[in-house]
Amino acid sequence: MIYKIRIILDAQEDIFRDIEIEASNSMEEFHNAIAQSFGFLGSEMASFYTCDEEWNQDEEIALFDMSENGSDVKLMNETFLEDVLTRHTPKLIYVYDFLNMWTFFVELADIVENEPGQSYPNLLFSFGELPETPPEKNFESTPKFDFDDTLDNYDDLDFDENWN
Repeated sequence: MIYKIRIILDAQEDIFRDIEIEASNSMEEFHNAIAQSFGFLGSEMASFYTCDEEWNQDEEIALFDMSENGSDVKLMNETFLEDVLTRHTPKLIYVYDFLNMWTFFVELADIVENEPGQSYPNLLFSFGELPETPPEKNFESTPKFDFDDTLDNYDDLDFDENWN
């Protein structure tokens, strides 16, 4: 089976690549295909992350195990695309170069039959130029509690103020 996958740079402008790759390829082979399609050398650390429909990051699939005593981290060369990316779990997050944090959204678009004579991975479509530097990330969130509130109204609190 052949996976048709769109890889989108997390940026304001549209920058993406559409790739065909065999479902039986390792995640490391997929990493190499993505790196080449965006013009990276492929020599930096990278990881895939499973995620939910809202792109909330979950389990890591790392290029190398960087722990000192071995860990339970999944490795790209031991994990296969078809075991991670399915019709039921069609999304991944891909981070390339942890110093610069190039971040990509990966989404399975279609599953098709292998075309005889076609070599894979295959770059189907390339849109947009990769910027010189990675897009800046805004990691700030809106606070759920206003710390400047003076708490003048204690009636709204859920405790007995005479508890002592």
